Amino acid sequence: MRDARTTLTAMFDAALAAADPARIIPAALDGLEPPRGRLVVIGAGKASAAMARAVEQHWSHLGERMSGLVVTRDGHAVPCEHVEIVEAAHPVPDARGYNAARRLMQETVHDLTEDDLVLALISGGGSALLTLPAPGILLEEKQQLNRALLRSGASIREINCVRKHLSALKGGRLALACGPARLVTWLISDVPGDDPAVVASGPTLPDPSTCEDALTILQRYGIDIPEAVGELLVGGTGETPKPGDPRFDAHQVAFLATPQMALEAAAHTAEATGLRAHILSDAIEGEARDVAAVVGAIARQVADRGQPFAPPCVLLSGGETTVTVRGSGTGGRNVEFLTALALCLHGHAHIHALAADTDGIDGMADFAGAIIDPGTEARALDHGLALQAVLDNNDGHALFQTLGDSVVTGPTLTNVNDFRAVLIDTPA
Repeated sequence: MRDARTTLTAMFDAALAAADPARIIPAALDGLEPPRGRLVVIGAGKASAAMARAVEQHWSHLGERMSGLVVTRDGHAVPCEHVEIVEAAHPVPDARGYNAARRLMQETVHDLTEDDLVLALISGGGSALLTLPAPGILLEEKQQLNRALLRSGASIREINCVRKHLSALKGGRLALACGPARLVTWLISDVPGDDPAVVASGPTLPDPSTCEDALTILQRYGIDIPEAVGELLVGGTGETPKPGDPRFDAHQVAFLATPQMALEAAAHTAEATGLRAHILSDAIEGEARDVAAVVGAIARQVADRGQPFAPPCVLLSGGETTVTVRGSGTGGRNVEFLTALALCLHGHAHIHALAADTDGIDGMADFAGAIIDPGTEARALDHGLALQAVLDNNDGHALFQTLGDSVVTGPTLTNVNDFRAVLIDTPA
């Protein structure tokens, strides 16, 4: 008999391995011409420190010609010899990220030459970690807007649009500061659709969005707009460099890991156990509970009617859902998804699921996600926890911690967004 939990965990492990910087950086470096002058490594994100270490280890022959500064989330730092690693707060920025961003712009990429190479290592989380407000905007105002946007249900694309136009660094501005050096950006994508200009708010990519777009987003979600922010957006002084700007012509950009790559690795692992794997999408967005209702309905159709797929099989998906926090819980889009999914399935005998964030941190909690099984709802009731009440309070992490079903990885040092696997088995 198949051990569903073991199988689901093996798929998640395969997804993480596919995005491991230690695996993907060396192959990329083999295809890159080393600089005649200096190598300056810059970056931001949950995977950026591990990416920098992989660069150091593979190009160790550069020695003292290598330097740089990378900002990562608390707990995601790894030791490097030549590249300085700074930890900062996420998802709400703090003074450490602010100071690192200021130093990056004013010192790290200062006084470069055409013989130098700037290697930008960008991954999810970089928006909050690399924070340098536009002139006239206070760090406290950016923190306030970040908190409001994170609780509003806005998509990552919308949130990052606002961030770009309130920044002195994002939306391509960091790239312009690197001239005349050669600039190469390597990305580990955590955004639906793999738009390079959205990952970490595109500090080295031109930006097609506008100040007007950012203002519309804040108004759409009813977010209070500080006076200085309103003036910057209405007056257009926060406008970013646009696609077609010749200053980006020589810039090289490549994705080294994406949600699709991670899902394909999980699919191979599933198929090795005799499960047919079906990737629904690598770019699902929307409220986590609404996505769960749809995925749950599909899973029941598969289990009960063999449509559109025959069991045994696994339904895989990625992307980034959202949670509009209305209760007193900590949110977490993967546990919100699983709570709603368990409610939808009502203990269906042949359906198990795992949902987790590939960075190891779901929302504001130090859990990657959780697992549900046919007994989840009944065991929750045994603890006095009704799933609908848990959902209403956005308190999924407390539920799964109580049940002992949390997925705990610690910082994974990568980030290709959410991973969801719904396993539909056949009767024994």
